[in-house]
Amino acid sequence: MSDVAAVESLVEKHQKLKQEIAKVIVGQEEVINQILLSIFAGGHALLIGVPGLAKTLMVNTIAQALGLDFKRIQFTPDLMPSDILGSEILDENRHFKFIKGPVFSNIILADEINRTPPKTQAAMLEAMQERAVTVAGNNYKLSLPYFVLATQNPIEQEGTYPLPEAQLDRFMFAINLDYPSFEEEVNVVKKTTANNQETINPLFSAEEIIEIQQLIRRVPVADNVVEYAVNLVGKTRPQGGTAPEIVKNYVDWGAGPRASQNLVLAAKAHAVVNGKFSPDIENIQAVALGILRHRLIKNYKAEAEGISEEQIIKYLF
Repeated sequence: MSDVAAVESLVEKHQKLKQEIAKVIVGQEEVINQILLSIFAGGHALLIGVPGLAKTLMVNTIAQALGLDFKRIQFTPDLMPSDILGSEILDENRHFKFIKGPVFSNIILADEINRTPPKTQAAMLEAMQERAVTVAGNNYKLSLPYFVLATQNPIEQEGTYPLPEAQLDRFMFAINLDYPSFEEEVNVVKKTTANNQETINPLFSAEEIIEIQQLIRRVPVADNVVEYAVNLVGKTRPQGGTAPEIVKNYVDWGAGPRASQNLVLAAKAHAVVNGKFSPDIENIQAVALGILRHRLIKNYKAEAEGISEEQIIKYLF
């Protein structure tokens, strides 16, 4: 199949995929779009929202519709790295045998990832970046495709550990979930209090997802679009020469080079699912909020004056 035909096929299947997910998930279209972009571009996503917004159900539904293996890890203060990665045990023949942990799956839901200490959070770093884990000196490859979709509760401060910047940077998207509208909430209540179970039909296979990721990497990008992405990320750095006053006043640290890479990859995915064969500056802007919001570290003045990351990023367009 040519790349042009592959793009046209993906546009059609993307629409069917969203319809399949909508059988279970009411609303949250923008959130689902960003999760799918992250998966198609081969990145990870961090979902930030208060309890009860169907974050776990959403990830489970997407995994089913994509035809992928799904494991959920509930992060708690007493969780150990071996609970995630797996551990070696002595078998009946007195030989060490590796028992794989839940990290060995296609889609990992890291539920409430900020409730576990940094040592355990760090256990996910190698898996997220290298698609492999090292246990007792042995390196084990993870099966592809591999995605971490982590959830974080923004209002629960007690018993939480902020994610280190190095780990936050591993997430392609940080996605904010809002409360549903009145009509959406009415639909949710009607659906969830009746006795009807929706069946999710898998529309893809693991091999097809890998082909889509390779297709997106082959999408050509004009030099001016790459330069716009790099320039946009450069403006977030208060120490840089291109930073506007709003950044110098309100930002301590800006985004690193991984943000530029993710902007271009996500813009490619955004272009492809919308039927375009090459991304433009509008595609970069469409994905910029989700990719940059968790990579800006605001200063005290921004907190005191109620300036949000979104306001700063939108000013840079």
